[in-house]
Amino acid sequence: MSEAGVIHDIGYQRYTGPRLGRRAALTALYVHGLRSAFGLGRSAKAKIFPWMVVGILLLVAVILAAVRSQLGEVIFTYVQFDDQMSWLIIFFVAILAPQLMSRDFRSGTLPLYFSRPLRAADYVLAKFAAMVTAVWLLLGVPQLIMFLGAAFTTKTGARGVWNEFLDLVPGWGYSLLWALLFSGIGLLIASLTGKQAFAAGGIVAVFLLTTPVVGVLSVLPSTTANHLAGLVSPMTVIAGVGAWLSDSNPEMEFNVGQFGPIYAIEAVCLIAVCLLLLLARYRKVASL
Repeated sequence: MSEAGVIHDIGYQRYTGPRLGRRAALTALYVHGLRSAFGLGRSAKAKIFPWMVVGILLLVAVILAAVRSQLGEVIFTYVQFDDQMSWLIIFFVAILAPQLMSRDFRSGTLPLYFSRPLRAADYVLAKFAAMVTAVWLLLGVPQLIMFLGAAFTTKTGARGVWNEFLDLVPGWGYSLLWALLFSGIGLLIASLTGKQAFAAGGIVAVFLLTTPVVGVLSVLPSTTANHLAGLVSPMTVIAGVGAWLSDSNPEMEFNVGQFGPIYAIEAVCLIAVCLLLLLARYRKVASL
């Protein structure tokens, strides 16, 4: 005896609204990544570390602005501020990159993303843009505070403010270079594993374990080796670009000599290679 089937109407309706497409998906993914960088929309525990980093950087900027306004002494230039705060940025990237990339592997949401019009290139672009924006804001906003402190206490009026602004713009460009390279390397490493702890450890290792090698090469008898020593570590590659562009960087442990353009070329190549490898990685994932 066969039982008759019954169709139940449980209220499902077809979607009749607008189809927003790839651009809306990319924008939503970017905004979500940027909010995640600062723990917005997440638990209080997730907000502790990013806002602690924000607080430290802002505090340092306020102190530098206060010292300059009261004593007229420039402790750090805008470029030197980035170099001095780079250690905090390393750990910020080591925490953020696995959240943006490794979590999607672990939770299995990538097939869901790529089942829609979103492409692998869109996914990589949104994640990369979100991380670059977050890192740039971490450095750029404190630099703005330093600028405001100098601008409101200048003794040469509008001319002094303009000259200070001309110093700020290269500082912002230098911050963007830090953000681009750190984000590219961090996201690439994080994309290789679904375990956030492993990804964070790998990111820190790449940045910190290559730095002592620079110190060893910088004391070799060869002058050329001393000048090229910074090419070994991503941190000193960027510092080398800063030294070349500013023609002076007393904080560096080595001198780039006449090889400044080589540092700039390597920085650009590293960023491009990281993006290409990320794209290749997620195209492979999307095709599975």
